[in-house]
Amino acid sequence: MSDPGSGGGSGGDLEGLRAGLKRIGPMVVAFSGGADSAFLAWVATDTLGAEQVRCVTAVSPSLAPEELADCRALAAEWGLHFDEVATDELADPAYSANDGSRCFHCKATLMEALGPIALDGDAGRGSTVVLGVNLDDLGDHRPGQQAAAQAGARFPLVEAGFTKSDVRAWSRQLGLRTWDKPAAACLASRVPYGTPVTLGTLQSVTEAESGLRSLGFAQLRVRHYGDTARIEVPSEELSAVVARRREVTDVVHRAGYRYVTLDLDGFRSGNLNDALGDPASGRLDDAPRPLASTMGGTR
Repeated sequence: MSDPGSGGGSGGDLEGLRAGLKRIGPMVVAFSGGADSAFLAWVATDTLGAEQVRCVTAVSPSLAPEELADCRALAAEWGLHFDEVATDELADPAYSANDGSRCFHCKATLMEALGPIALDGDAGRGSTVVLGVNLDDLGDHRPGQQAAAQAGARFPLVEAGFTKSDVRAWSRQLGLRTWDKPAAACLASRVPYGTPVTLGTLQSVTEAESGLRSLGFAQLRVRHYGDTARIEVPSEELSAVVARRREVTDVVHRAGYRYVTLDLDGFRSGNLNDALGDPASGRLDDAPRPLASTMGGTR
């Protein structure tokens, strides 16, 4: 592993990130395999060495099987000190209820799982849990960031001033194949707030999305509305879905959905957050506020 020299991201400074990681010391990277956490895992390992950086993937029904497989593949390709830990978010009624605080409870469960690993640090020293949160994430409704921060996690990309575009630009410059990897939020994000998250629901979403990926659609979401699936793909791929209508409906029907719909607005990451604050949505206004409110001056 080596630096690319000059160039890279438009705002985030790679050397500043490396310096910040050195100040943090031994760490546990919450490694989901997405562009952000993969970039953080690679740079941390390249900077501190695998003996001081443990990259841990939380395995649960909310993690797509393709994402777990890619975490394993990346760990092997990059020589990461890699571990998996099982988490059971569904055992928490507050998570399963799926109000606007769901992500808070999910990250709290994650921190409970990573905590013991962090305490078992290099040479008997405790490690710090770090997450691949970037500056752009701070403006969205992501209460999980607050749960992680309250549990002592650090966000090195935020501290070093990295945006999503910085992460992708530097990843490309460094030769990391994750530089253009489509965003892949947890599968529970496909379920509208107020609809309980169950194992059966997550399995249906998993099967439907896996089936669509097998047809060649990489960037997609299957939003779950009971027996109806709402498919989102980038606008430029809408015609391709219609052209392969029979194949598309077959794989989604096999996942257990009676009705298959296509969202003509196209793919919109996190669009279910549009319901937040709507009085008809129940307790959503009581959700924890985004971490941006507690990290002024970082954008």
